[in-house]
Formats: sequence, C-alpha cells, structure tokens
Amino acid sequence: MTGPTRQRDERERRQWTGRAETAEAAESAEETDDEEVDLDDLDEEDLVRTADGELMHEPTGLIVEEDNVDRGPEWRAFNHSERQSKSRVGAPVTETMHDKGLTTTIDWKDKDAYGRSISSEKRSQMHRLRKWQERIRTKDAGERNLQFALSETDRMASALGVPRSVREVASVIYRRALDEDLIRGRSIEGVATATLYAACRKEGIPRSLEEISEVSRVERKEIGRTYRYVSQELGLEMKPVDPKKYVPRFSSELELSEEVKSKANEIIETTAEQGLLSGKSPTGFAAAAIYAASLLCNEKKTQREVADVAQVTEVTIRNRYQEQIEAMGIHG
Repeated sequence: MTGPTRQRDERERRQWTGRAETAEAAESAEETDDEEVDLDDLDEEDLVRTADGELMHEPTGLIVEEDNVDRGPEWRAFNHSERQSKSRVGAPVTETMHDKGLTTTIDWKDKDAYGRSISSEKRSQMHRLRKWQERIRTKDAGERNLQFALSETDRMASALGVPRSVREVASVIYRRALDEDLIRGRSIEGVATATLYAACRKEGIPRSLEEISEVSRVERKEIGRTYRYVSQELGLEMKPVDPKKYVPRFSSELELSEEVKSKANEIIETTAEQGLLSGKSPTGFAAAAIYAASLLCNEKKTQREVADVAQVTEVTIRNRYQEQIEAMGIHG
C-alpha cells in the first residue's frame, strides 16, 4: 500500500471514530436529560434566582424552573441621571401615609413646567384645584383622623430618632387597632403613642415610657394603660426588654469606652442569670450596671450623670448597684 493511500485510509478511520464518539455522547446526554431529578432532595438554600428569571441549583447548575419573562424596563440607561429621567415610577407605597402615598398632589409653586410665572387667572384656578385636592384626599372623618394619627406618629418618631422601619410598624399596628375599633373611647394621640412604643419594642429599638411621654402630648400613665390594652387585644407578643439594648445608647451619651460597655453587659448577664432582673425596670438595671462598670474601669461617672441619661432616680441606681455588686461578689 502506497503512502498517500495509507494516509487517506487513516483520515477516514479517524472521521468514523469521531462520528461514533459524538453519537455516543449525544445518546448519553439524552439519557441524562430523560432521567428524572428528585427536587425534594435539593436544598432550598442552594436555589438561586438568576437575572433571566430562572431558578437554578447553584452547586450543580441544574435549572429547576424556567421563567423567561423579562421583568426589567424596556428602555436602557447608561448613567444615573439618564436612569432617573427615563424612570416612570413614583414613590414607593408606604403605610405611614393615610392614602399609602397613592394619591396625587398639586405643587404650591405658581409656576409652569418651564419655571415661568402663571397669570392671575391661572393662579386662582390652581388655588381652587389645590383646595379640592386636599378635600378629596381626606373625604371622611375616618381618613382625617387616620391622617392626624399618622402625622403624630411621624412627629414623635422623628423626635425620638428612630429609623423608618419603626414608623412603618407603628402605622401598621395603628391601622390594625382602627380596624378592630379599639380607638373608640380613647384619644387618637394616646393610641398613636402606644403603637409607637409597641413598634419600638417589636423592632428591638426600645425607648422607655418616660422618653415616649416626653415627645407625646399624653401623660405617661395613659400611654401605659393604652399600650397594655392594644397589645392584649391585638395579640402582640412582646418579650421583656433586654437591659443590654440600652447599654450602647446610654454609654455613648456618657462618652464611655468600649471596655465599660463590655463590662456593663457582663454584669447584666451575670446578675440576670441569678434572677435579679425579675420585676425590675430594665432602664434602671442597665443604668446601675453602667455605673458599676464605670467604677471598675476607672472611668467614674456620678450617679446623677447616669440617672439623667437613663431618666431614672439616683435611689434606683443605688439600690440596683448594691444588688449587682453583691451578686458579682465585689466588695467595697
């Protein structure tokens, strides 16, 4: 057999071998695709949603669910200003407004879209439109009361310096109380303040009744009474306030170091395990622990300074302080 003939036969043999391997691989892939995958064996934590809307098992790359709906906008933007100019959505829905932010508003500037002043006839027309717009937004007494309550909640939350999540939760609790007709016979301000106090506790950002009553137009006793009533009627599961949640805020106001904060938390944990926290005010308990920790860490603060920050009496701090140092086995 000559050289060219042998080379041609070798090429044909390789071609047939390659085709056979390709066919075998295709059959194997089809068999793999035909195999049923038990989705119950997949860990939900490993399932991720891709940008294309597909649900994928991340370790194996298996596509569990296909959804080719493009949820993005039909336009393209290449910078922030262009994205803002093309966006056609408004503000997000919020529970802190009586209409959830879905109604329209008419601007009070007597100017047109180009910033030019409008005529006197147009100004009087816009004035009438604004007046009717405000009337339509609160068409009945119930909506007016809700608007007033939510504005009071927003005012008090701003004075207390709590985040927006607390305001949202307070608004939801107030709406639930309104649906359950718990407002009847009670002041709107009292219920609004009680729901804000409940929201602070629920979100883990506790504020004492004294702090709440300072920014409210309602007395402390009425706030506590209304809070207990609303909490019981709505079935709000409120855990006791942990005194350690007050330590960072009180310590920051007293300008104490991280060492004092850590020591105060240690005192609270140790004494709480021995049952000293039962029936005690968490603010007074935290204040006494901070006072004791400041003495132990040589960053002494007077009882008056700590009492002013925690809004408790010096007698409370002395009593809790004596109990805590005895439980810790500290003398002198």
